This record gives sequence, structure tokens and C-alpha cells, in this order.
Amino acid sequence: MRKLESPFAACQSNPDSAACREILKELKNPYYIGDTPELTQSSGWLDAWSSKPSAFVVEAANTADVVAAVNFARENNLRLVVKGGGHSYKGTSNSEDSLLIWTRAMNRITLHETFVAKGCEGKQNAVPAVTIGAGSVWMHTYNAVTTKGGRYVQGGGCATVGVAGLIQGGGFGSFSKNYGMAAAALLEAEIVTADGEVRIANACTNPDLFWGLKGGGGGSLGVVTQLTLRTRELPKNFGAVFATIKASSDDAFHKLIARILGFYREKLLNPHWGEQMGFRSNNLINISMVFQGLELQQAKNTWQPLLDWLATSPEEYSFEQPLMTVDVPAQHFWDPDFINKNYPQVIITDDRAGASPENIFWASNEGEAGAFWHGYKSAWLPVSLLKEGKENVLAEALFAASRHWTVSLHFNKGLAGAPEEEIAAARDTAMNPAVLDAFALVIIADDEPPSYPGMPGEAPDLVAARKDAKKITMAMDELQKVAPNAGSYVSESDFFEKNWQQSFWGNNYSRLAAVKTKYDPEGLFFVHHGVGSEEWSADGFVRLDKH
Repeated sequence: MRKLESPFAACQSNPDSAACREILKELKNPYYIGDTPELTQSSGWLDAWSSKPSAFVVEAANTADVVAAVNFARENNLRLVVKGGGHSYKGTSNSEDSLLIWTRAMNRITLHETFVAKGCEGKQNAVPAVTIGAGSVWMHTYNAVTTKGGRYVQGGGCATVGVAGLIQGGGFGSFSKNYGMAAAALLEAEIVTADGEVRIANACTNPDLFWGLKGGGGGSLGVVTQLTLRTRELPKNFGAVFATIKASSDDAFHKLIARILGFYREKLLNPHWGEQMGFRSNNLINISMVFQGLELQQAKNTWQPLLDWLATSPEEYSFEQPLMTVDVPAQHFWDPDFINKNYPQVIITDDRAGASPENIFWASNEGEAGAFWHGYKSAWLPVSLLKEGKENVLAEALFAASRHWTVSLHFNKGLAGAPEEEIAAARDTAMNPAVLDAFALVIIADDEPPSYPGMPGEAPDLVAARKDAKKITMAMDELQKVAPNAGSYVSESDFFEKNWQQSFWGNNYSRLAAVKTKYDPEGLFFVHHGVGSEEWSADGFVRLDKH
């Protein structure tokens, strides 16, 4: 255990020092942030929280270290927080005056040709799997499983997100429309509960705890120390489609939105396609989609009907970025050497001396490193909104929302169109059942560059930030007119979500609350809007009088 101080101490004594310049440079490097226990991936949220270090940290190297830390916190009535990847937008992995359990060093990854969960012998078929330490991030996991192992594991899209946090939050990746939720692939977890016991959780041993870990939210039920996930056969290729379409008028943009929705229903609502489209206030649609299970020409042919439709109205529609379709061998999709050689523009490399060559991340995620959030809202859109003849209702809502702020539809974060077996697996998780028949998760958000407490430089313009936050709310209000009570994704949602129990977990919340009461009756594990947090003050330090 050691004491933590502000990471900007050098800046406070001498803002022009080499040490200060170095930390400011590295704040755009998510691997540096992840390797620094004083920092979190987000620097804060407007009028909500700021990234301030815990008072002390236990740098856990193994499960025994976690047990010792949990026992010490319980016996001394300490506020306890847990950090693996540290990507929580809501600041759940930091708190002043707390003890931090930091699992970053617990990052071993082991592949299994066959795996049967403990206690499930004779009840489960042996399947290929991977066991992952709680401190691992997805890029390292993909490199081990896919690049080196020739298999696929369903994880997250952002390379530096922690494996344990993503699984506990539910978890979606680029190809979730085919492989389902990441949490649904969980076979077994090792977890240290509030009593300091090391428990195995799987379908046969502590099955209630196992269920709760699959989407019940990170940091609420205990400290996960390792997870074992099912792996799959790897397809031949993964591919992507990019384009930016410009409409010449508001009326043309409205028609384009309706056509895009119809096209999605007809051609893309299936296991082959994932990722997103963005609808912007300047009448642009950005397309960033991925595909699997298709040859390159098949993927190109899929988009031809849309191209033909656009070509009939050249005065109304043009391409600011022509439609581009590419594919790569699936085994090299997360291969640092292959990407550096063939597509260096899509990644950024950790340039610190001695950094692992595996430390790469997508260039598109660079802006999220150290982000200070003005607002972040999400909602699952039911597939019923795509019914033929109904496109105009949703198109009108998307158009109205885009007048306030950019609206992104993340198609891979809704399971409508996925294989039935993946929907069934997701049904056996703690996630809000709304995800099962959602065709997409709509996300409306805004952030600015890092603004950590103690960091030199101009402070955020809070007046302007609040105006942006209001616009985000107005945009989401337009969509909630056609999708009321839609539910929200716990890992990507509003810090100020009002009816968060229902929004995040729907009718699963009462069952989750029972699991919480069983394994953590005194509420040692607290996170903002986590299971059972309604029993505590907003900072998690004072238990509220139920009477």
C-alpha cells in the first residue's frame, strides 16, 4: 500500500519543467493513463465529478493482495474503489479519501483448447476458452486470442478498455450483432466478495452471483480477479465501409434519413453488419460500418441499392467522402505489426520508452483520452421503429434531434437481427431486456480535452459547456418522443439518469438487488448508480436511514 498524490505536483511547483511537459504530453496516451493509478481515462464530467486520486492504493499483483485489501477496508470502515482499465465515464474507479484496489498488474492471459467450469463437470460441454486477468485490456486480449491464437473472443471496440469492467457492464464490440454480448460469453469468474472470500462464480457454483456479474455493473458485487470467456472460430475476413453523404437541404436530409433507415432494415439488419452512422446538424451522414461473414464483393454489392438511389438525385446528394469498402484477414485485425505496415493511419502507438509493441489503440479513440464530458446520453431504439412504412416517424425524430446535436446510431449495441442463440444467451444476463429487441443504441454526447484538477492551463468554459449539455438533452428528448422509457446502457449513459434502476436493468433490478444484499449486505462496494447505491449518500460515505 502506498500514498497517492496529485499527478500534477510537478506542474504546480514549475509549470515549465520537463516533468510537467511530459505528463501533459502523455495525457493523450490511454496506456499512460492506465498505467498511472492517480489518473482515470476521463478527467471529469460537468457539474458531476472530477478525477481526483484516492488517498492510498494497493497495487494488487495477485488474488491474495485483493483479499488483504478488501479485509483491511472492511475492518477499518474505509471507502473502497476498484480500478482495472479506469474507463468509467461516471468516475466509478476514483474517489478522494478512499482506498484504491488497482488490478492493472493482474494481466495474465491463458488460452484453453477445452474448458469446463468448476463444478460443471458432466453438466457442460468442454469448449475453447480464454482466462483473462482483471487488469488486462482488450487490445492485449485480442492480440493473444486472435493474432496469436487464431480464435475470436467477443470484447469491446475501444482497445484500452479493461476486460473485467466491460464484462460486468454487459459489453459490446464491433461484431456483437453476430457474436452477441461480451458478458453472455462468460463461463466463469473468480471474485473476492465483501467478506474477503475468494469465490468461483459460474452456472453451477454461485450461479446467482455469476448471473449478476453478467451485466450487473462493475464494482458493485466484489472485486473480479479473473474471467474465463468462450472463444469462437475466426472468420476469414473482417471488413469496413466508410462514407460521408451530404444533403443539399433540410428536406433532402429528411428524405435521406428515411431512406437510410429503410436501407438498414432491408440490407444491414443481420449478423453481418455492425458499428455506426452519425447524423449531423449540417445535413451530413457519416457512415462507419464493419462486416464479417461476407466476401469483399458481397459487401460492395450490399450497398449498391443505396448508391443507385442517391444517383437519381445528384442535385440533392453528394459524397464528401466517397464510399470505400475494405477488408483484411481477420487474424490480423488487431495485429500491431500488420496494421503498422498496412494501415498506420488508423492506429496510434504508445511511444513511451520501453512500451510494449502491443500497445496500440485506434486513432478514432484518441479524443476520449482524458476527456472532460459535457454530457452523455444513450437509449435503446426498438426494432419496431423500423417497420416498413414507419420510417418517417423515426426519421422525423432523428432529423429533429440532429438540429440540436450530432446523433449516432450504434447498430452493434442492439441485438435485433442477431442469431437466436445469441439473443437467448443475452436473455440469461442481468442486462435490461430492452437490448434484446433494440436495433441500435443511440448515443448523443460531447466532451472537450483533458481538464484534470491541478492541471495547468485554461479551465473549461462552464457556461458554454452547460449550453452544450442542454442541447444534448434537447436532442435526446426528440428521440424519446418515439421511444419513451427505452432503457439505457449502464456503461454508456447519463451521470444524471433519473430512473436509473429501471433504465439500466429493467425488471432485472430486484433480482440484482437480492444478489447485492446476499454477497455485500453492509454495502462495502459502492459506485455511482450501481446496484444498492440508493442506500447511500451521493459520495458513498454515509449510509442513509431507511426509516
